[in-house]
Amino acid sequence: MRHIFTILGLVLPALIFLHLLVAPYTKVEESFHVQATHDILVHGFPVHVLNVDRTNYDHFAFPGAVPRSAIGAAILAKLSRPIIALSNAINPPGIAGGGLYTNGTNPRAILGLYNAAALLVYAHGVRRSFGFVVATWYLAFQASQFHLIYYASRPLSNMFAFGQTTLAMRFLLPDSILPMGRPGSSRLSLILLTMAGVIFRSELAVLVATQTLFLLITRQARFFQDAVYAGIVGLFTALTATVITDSFFWDRLVWPELDAFLFNVVSGQSSEWGTDPWYSYFLNALPRLLMNPLTYLVALPVALRQPATRQPAIALLVPSLAFVALYSIIPHKEWRFIIYVVPSLTTAASLGAGYLWNHRQRSVFARIASHALVLSTLATFLLSNLVLLPASAANYPGAYALDALHRYHDQVADGNANGASVYLGNLACQTGITRFLEQPAALGWHYDKTEDEATKSLSVFWDQFDYILVEASADPDYKDSDETQLRIALPDSHWDTADTIDGFAGISIVRPGSPADGTTERKLLSVIGGQRAVNLYEQVRDALRKVVLRGWWVELKMQPKLKVLKRVQRH
Repeated sequence: MRHIFTILGLVLPALIFLHLLVAPYTKVEESFHVQATHDILVHGFPVHVLNVDRTNYDHFAFPGAVPRSAIGAAILAKLSRPIIALSNAINPPGIAGGGLYTNGTNPRAILGLYNAAALLVYAHGVRRSFGFVVATWYLAFQASQFHLIYYASRPLSNMFAFGQTTLAMRFLLPDSILPMGRPGSSRLSLILLTMAGVIFRSELAVLVATQTLFLLITRQARFFQDAVYAGIVGLFTALTATVITDSFFWDRLVWPELDAFLFNVVSGQSSEWGTDPWYSYFLNALPRLLMNPLTYLVALPVALRQPATRQPAIALLVPSLAFVALYSIIPHKEWRFIIYVVPSLTTAASLGAGYLWNHRQRSVFARIASHALVLSTLATFLLSNLVLLPASAANYPGAYALDALHRYHDQVADGNANGASVYLGNLACQTGITRFLEQPAALGWHYDKTEDEATKSLSVFWDQFDYILVEASADPDYKDSDETQLRIALPDSHWDTADTIDGFAGISIVRPGSPADGTTERKLLSVIGGQRAVNLYEQVRDALRKVVLRGWWVELKMQPKLKVLKRVQRH
């Protein structure tokens, strides 16, 4: 088990980087941190810039519903500078071939490395507390959980907080690494949780409350020496950092997470993004996050039933599930709001899996259950990386459309280095386009993502563009609102479709006897590893269809999402 533990410890960060490589783009929910990182990299932190031009900073033009802390973006920008400088020295960015800062993957790689390091520190804590067998199961379960691996490098406030909360949970494992003993570990854990909540995500206040109450009830923490002390230190330190940093960044006195709390909880505005019943986290989000159904149908019940594992399992489960239950009161629900409990729940399941594995020679049930856990973990691992990963990577048509536009312009320019003026439609901006993908203004490029309908009704607005990115459909006569306004405003202009970009449209079931095409999968894998990766995928697919799935398979369905319209100059 020691060798497997070591191998899985290397696999976990490798998977995070693989997911980053396959899906290097980001969506609208990540836009603030992506754009803020870009702007700090290119223009500097506003307070450090003389005669700062605030039009260069995306968060002033598009502030969003509530402000978010720029601390995470500032750290990523700072750490990215030497890496990007080296990368650009080796391969200078040109007119074509992507954005100035390699699509933002360098900052994302740093975030992914941070979260991977936190998970590995936590895994070593599991090993010290419960042994190699349990820790190996923990890493195996964690590596097969798609959402955590896929989002570990994604610049969301939740993922900035995740590494900190994971480290906090490590200090609550039975084997404390602090010389001051268990109370000191509890104190440090609560400080980290408090700071993560104050700076990045206000919902963590609920987790702080449930964890503190559990520690006090079980006498693992003292009220004044640990709970109150941690609250004061964590609140003062984090509040000072976020108010000072973000007030300069937003050019007004602000505590971002207080604004977010007032907007989402007190005013109830988060419900505008949809509502779900109170039980959704338990019946939908948690099963999706844990992925392997046997972790909660078999492993967790075993961990709670056996006297040897019951007490640590309860310590892991009760505060986490209490947090989920209390946070279920908020009508708007997203799985990323509760992702912080995944390491603890996975560890509790690993206790049960480890018990079954150690007793597989003594019990028929333990033998069958442990083998079933091995197979189910392998199945969820393959599902995560062969189905869900390519499906998610195909869900960024905006980024692919802008890359296609740049390539097309480079081809038709025929050596002419002049740039172009581009209008970016709403769907394109929501599905992958960021400032990292834009070409430099110094080369003559201009990008516009105006949303005001009155402005877009004017002919002078549309007359400035050489290209526009608009929505597409399988219907060749379909025109979205932007294209319709363009045609009305400039009835005598002529536009050709330079390219059409497909996007994810669901899963197609391949029946026994039917050939598996895998066009999208092959295209994505060829980018990652060339023809060798494509050949390996096809060999694994064919073997699984023949030996395991009896001819069944699933493939991605694609349909037109965006098109690049090029203005044609008629003489």
